[in-house]
Amino acid sequence: MTVRRLSAVDAQTYWMSASVPSDQFLLYAFDGPVADLDRALRVVRDRAQQCADLGVCIEDTEFWRYPVWAPREAGADQIVVHQLADATWQGCLSAVAGLVGEQVDPRVQTWRLHVFPAVEGLPEAGAGSVAVLQICHALGDGIRASALAAHLFGRAGDVPALTAHRGRAAALPLRAFGAGRAYRRLVRDTDAGMVPPQAVPRPALRSNARPAGACHLRSVVCARERFGGATVTVGALAAISAALAGHLREFGEDPAQLGAEVPMAKAGPRLSYNHFGNVGVGLYPDRELSSRVRSIAADLHQRRRRATHPAMAAEAAALAAVPAPLLRWGVGKFNPEARSSTVTGNTVVSSVNRGAKDLSFGDARVVLTTGFPGLSPMMGVTHGVHGIGDTVAVSVHAADSAIGDIDAYLERLERELR
Repeated sequence: MTVRRLSAVDAQTYWMSASVPSDQFLLYAFDGPVADLDRALRVVRDRAQQCADLGVCIEDTEFWRYPVWAPREAGADQIVVHQLADATWQGCLSAVAGLVGEQVDPRVQTWRLHVFPAVEGLPEAGAGSVAVLQICHALGDGIRASALAAHLFGRAGDVPALTAHRGRAAALPLRAFGAGRAYRRLVRDTDAGMVPPQAVPRPALRSNARPAGACHLRSVVCARERFGGATVTVGALAAISAALAGHLREFGEDPAQLGAEVPMAKAGPRLSYNHFGNVGVGLYPDRELSSRVRSIAADLHQRRRRATHPAMAAEAAALAAVPAPLLRWGVGKFNPEARSSTVTGNTVVSSVNRGAKDLSFGDARVVLTTGFPGLSPMMGVTHGVHGIGDTVAVSVHAADSAIGDIDAYLERLERELR
């Protein structure tokens, strides 16, 4: 395959992972133990070898240049079979929580597949099997990572690829000038009420505590019809709002201004494998449910409108032309020990629709999928909302320092969802 350099955004994601680990963990549960595990693993390995995007590692050997995607044959060393001492659904989630501390080294391998061949008590299935794709974030955002996982488990179709050329350093002055001019237009359009204003920052709460102590994974599985007329994303945000606000009040916190940081796909052509931005939305916990749903939906609509302004595309074009040493220097200035009294959101809520229930592992069919957004120095509680077919899983990733009693919080969340 042709050696390609990482885009500026993907290189930034890779360099930042040294300070804030960012591997994604995409979990898929299947409706029965696999009859012939060796054969099922061979099929997965063969499919990996047929996908060029899964046959890469990162070479980053020169300070003055961007890292490159270099060929690396997908091999058996990237598939790990686990035999659980506690072979229950919660035991499996606890094992996955332990894997979070073992990030892949993308200079060696950009992904790893963890297989749990015999798990009892799976939601929607009873006894079954679980596979978890661990993938470095530089290789893809939630949409792209989900497409790569779907390829491994038998779905036909292309993985989202880059559709635009990256900028050259020589273009930076012109693009920086264009970005500045577009930003001034954004300010004028905002002042004139033509574009929604930027989201307001929120006071940091206990959920923003630096992760410390044990980290937990939990998941609530429900039917898509549970969300009624609201989208799954909005319905999940409304439920998380009530559950998290009630939980924080138990610690003496005031969640009146509770908000969430939500990854949102960017408009326009895909310039990088990570084609999204994080936006802040209010969660309005003090409003009754129907009003809360409308307000959250309106906030998301405003964030989408602002994201389509030409200033955002101009800013992305300028970033694409930043020389590698300058961007590397900027990333190196990030201080993970710094604290802030305000935040974009008091939790992260990442929502991805993973398509139809057309995936399989051996002779077992997929029954549910979920994921667990990573924690960071200013984010001790995150949520994943993932749907496949008509099944939705709302998951929690939280540290003791931020959540306290995780099971008490899960009970609140289950009540709001059911």
